Amino acid sequence: MKKPLPKPLRHLAVIMDGNGRWAERRGLSRIEGHRAGAEAVRRTVEGCRELGITYLTLYAFSDENWQRPAEEVKQLMHLLRQFLRRRRQDLHKHRIRLLTIGDLSRLPKATRDDLSAAVEESREYENGVLVLALSYGSRQEIVRAARRFAHEVAEGRAAPEDLTTENFAHHLDTVGIPDPDLIIRTSGEMRLSNFLLWQASYAELWFTETLWPDFGQEELRKAVADFQGRERRYGRRG
Repeated sequence: MKKPLPKPLRHLAVIMDGNGRWAERRGLSRIEGHRAGAEAVRRTVEGCRELGITYLTLYAFSDENWQRPAEEVKQLMHLLRQFLRRRRQDLHKHRIRLLTIGDLSRLPKATRDDLSAAVEESREYENGVLVLALSYGSRQEIVRAARRFAHEVAEGRAAPEDLTTENFAHHLDTVGIPDPDLIIRTSGEMRLSNFLLWQASYAELWFTETLWPDFGQEELRKAVADFQGRERRYGRRG
């Protein structure tokens, strides 16, 4: 691992966009674009390790992605299982912990089982954290958190006036994970698309025209260098 960055960048989050367009431009099927995107994941995990970025969250499958054709969803679930099988050794070798956020109950049982095994196997690792956002939507996450707090109130374990931004965050899927410092979105789109809306309140944003399968360590370093040049004031004067 290289020396720490001058300005701390503890948590990087990425909206991996452009797999389909990458494939279409090459006359390939969409699933081939997703396969190429899986290789970009490997490069990005390695890049974060080299840069000393502890947390990497990847928007792998959104809640809205369930609206895609059933065959494409089936292929994506199969690809996820392939990714887990192929990369578990990398996680083990580099002692990177795997976490997930999102409504995993909607995933096929075989996919959930593979995820659970990989998460449990890596639970003691301390050299980095890879967070996969699966069947994830930030608005849905906030609603789930509100319901959790409402249940505490209904059971007499909390009162409505106990709710603060700090303890509400403890009901989110990301409890225990620091808020992202930098969010990258590929493919030229410039929106968050229901990703980490609560957690992104003070995140820096970086957009690139590069399609996700073409994203590599050089592009990652550009984003990190740009982040290093920014002043994060959090409402205070510089």
